[in-house]
Amino acid sequence: MDPLSQAAIGAAASQSGSSGANIRHALWIGALAGMAPDLDVFIRSDQDPLLFLEYHRQFTHSLFFIPIGALICAVVFYPLAKNALSFRAVWWLAMLGYGTHGLLDACTTYGTQLLWPLTDARFAWHNVSVIDPLFTLPLAGLVIAAAIRRHAYLALGGLCWATLYLSVGVVQNHRALDAAEKLVISRGHDPIRLEVKPGFANLLLWKAIYEYDERYYVDAIRAGITSTYFPGESTPKLDVPKDFPWLDPDSQQAGDIARFRWFSDDWLAVDGKDPSLIVDMRYSQLPNAIKGLWGIKLRAGAQGHVQWINQRTTGSEEFRLFTAQLSGDGGRPLPEQQMGPHRNSDGAPNAK
Repeated sequence: MDPLSQAAIGAAASQSGSSGANIRHALWIGALAGMAPDLDVFIRSDQDPLLFLEYHRQFTHSLFFIPIGALICAVVFYPLAKNALSFRAVWWLAMLGYGTHGLLDACTTYGTQLLWPLTDARFAWHNVSVIDPLFTLPLAGLVIAAAIRRHAYLALGGLCWATLYLSVGVVQNHRALDAAEKLVISRGHDPIRLEVKPGFANLLLWKAIYEYDERYYVDAIRAGITSTYFPGESTPKLDVPKDFPWLDPDSQQAGDIARFRWFSDDWLAVDGKDPSLIVDMRYSQLPNAIKGLWGIKLRAGAQGHVQWINQRTTGSEEFRLFTAQLSGDGGRPLPEQQMGPHRNSDGAPNAK
């Protein structure tokens, strides 16, 4: 999640475990500790652009690292709070704040190594966007009110709001997945895997992505009172020997592809406009588009690492289409389940 969300939920957890005047100290201790795990973003290299992918949301986000991370925070924070709190109390408040970070990150689609070093598996529960004002602003308001009024129950109310909102995200995930399954069945597809991911800053519009017959398909699902969909695009799955016949399988660039494949959970494809660019299919400006927000660029004959590429620019047309989808303008009704395995040409994605 974004830093403000992590600060707000960290503060709410710390304040809920405090009382009286200490609630104000719990606000800043919990907020800073709640953001602290993301200091791993500074683990990076100018020579190896993928190094940050391996360490972001790794050991600092592990459940096993919480007491250690909180201890480091307490050592830093204690000089500022020693007149009001014991070192043990600072450590306890820091641990409450720090402990929320990895769990909240795992609710997004990015992937978090909660059980490192036992496994490098990336947990992603897909029930909230990485930025969602409806989640963050009420939570932040309640923790600020708790500090002003010195009432822990307001912070506890913030935790209840966060839990309720994330629970709604779970329900919406299941509704979007059910809608996506109906759409896939209507096309006569039997996908190897199918996932739905929340769109940017909302729980209403979802990205459905699935793999079938060596291709990826994406669609937008609007999980409103009645679910509708916006047909999307399709692209071939990454096939390294076919897409990059010149690539030495023992080269550094081939190794970087393997690292990027692990990071993206193997949702990789070649960019439609740049045949040297491999993109992460999980993220795009529009939920029914295949243009990845980031990827790696290969260079024939190069001996070093791949190049990291960002494609995050949002144009006015993309913004217009996104708001139209969010409002439901132009959405199509879902095919009925009983349509069977016949391909619905009207709802089929555009091949690329």
